[in-house]
Amino acid sequence: MPPNDPQWGKKNNEGPPDLEEIFRKLQQKVAGLLGLQGRGPGTPSGGGGGHMSAAVGSGVVLVVVLVIVVWLASGFYIVDEGRRGVVLRLGKYHETTMPGPRWHVPYPIESVEVVNVSAVRPVEVGYRGNPKNKQPQEALMLTDDENYVDVQFAVQYTLKSPEEWLFNNKNPDDNVLQAAETAVREVVGKSKMDFVLSQGRSEVASRVKVLMQQILDRYKTGINISTVNLQSVGAPEPVQAAFEDVVRAGQDRERFKNEGQAYANDVVPKARGIAARLIEEASGYRQSVISTAQGDAARFRQILAEYEKAPAVTRERIYLDTMQQVLSATSKVIVDQKGGQNLLYLPLDKIMQLAAQNPPPTTIEAPRVNTAPEVSSPPPLPVVQDPTALRRDSIRSRDREAGR
Repeated sequence: MPPNDPQWGKKNNEGPPDLEEIFRKLQQKVAGLLGLQGRGPGTPSGGGGGHMSAAVGSGVVLVVVLVIVVWLASGFYIVDEGRRGVVLRLGKYHETTMPGPRWHVPYPIESVEVVNVSAVRPVEVGYRGNPKNKQPQEALMLTDDENYVDVQFAVQYTLKSPEEWLFNNKNPDDNVLQAAETAVREVVGKSKMDFVLSQGRSEVASRVKVLMQQILDRYKTGINISTVNLQSVGAPEPVQAAFEDVVRAGQDRERFKNEGQAYANDVVPKARGIAARLIEEASGYRQSVISTAQGDAARFRQILAEYEKAPAVTRERIYLDTMQQVLSATSKVIVDQKGGQNLLYLPLDKIMQLAAQNPPPTTIEAPRVNTAPEVSSPPPLPVVQDPTALRRDSIRSRDREAGR
């Protein structure tokens, strides 16, 4: 059966499908999609070849449209929070996009690099992973007083300019490592060993951070140094024992200074208090002496005024007061020869005590002698009836003799 037989392919559903019919159906579908539904199979279009050409053209247009749609859709992208999108147009920086859904002209005209600017990136200097895993070529440094120290520290940084970080850095971690090593060697090289090892560690870290930031900003790396942490600062291993002795000696010095200061804080206030008390006591004694002297002077002036009025009476009163003051505290025996008899005086308190123990004896007159009497064994407890009257008589007799 020839292929152009109308019955070909109908018997027992055998034979290949009609290609013309397939293209016609495809053309109808494309025309329906493109709004060409009015041009049906009955519309004259220049014969069967024209129908096939239109179908092929319509298919190509559809494919081109689909490709363009897919190409344009590939320009959509999403920037997450904490990230930035760097848009490149023909390989040149165009703009930086913020978080959210974005669109750019698809490749190959534009491309996007999404950079994480919030992530903290660490860099280790002098060690790797563990401080025991030292890197001597990075850790050993020379101080200003020509001593070696072993410095290990970690640097953490973030990004402040994603476009500079992309275009001005070939290897950002190596740049940060080199800047950190340069900065710390400069800072340590201008410091003394004791300063680096003890009280100056925090200051060294802060100065290294500032210097690192200046170096990285000078090269426009887009890197922001967040922290610099000194992990270990010490002497090299060959001199570690001697250095520990020096550190302990410094600690002992500080401890002794603190103990001395505490002792001074305890003793000095007490000494100042004693000094203040002595000063007050001296001032009080001075005021007391001045007051006493002023009182004695005032009393003397009063006595002088009375003496000028009545010399004899005042003199007698002064004598009596003085004798009373002197004889009240004595236990000696006084013998008066001028009165014509020996006057034995005993303290009244002792006389009263003895009188209470023994009955009162009779009065015994002492014998007259021309020379000074010798008191060997005085008579037993002579008693004077009125000693004050006797003293008054003695004073008067002396005044009479003085008047003669």
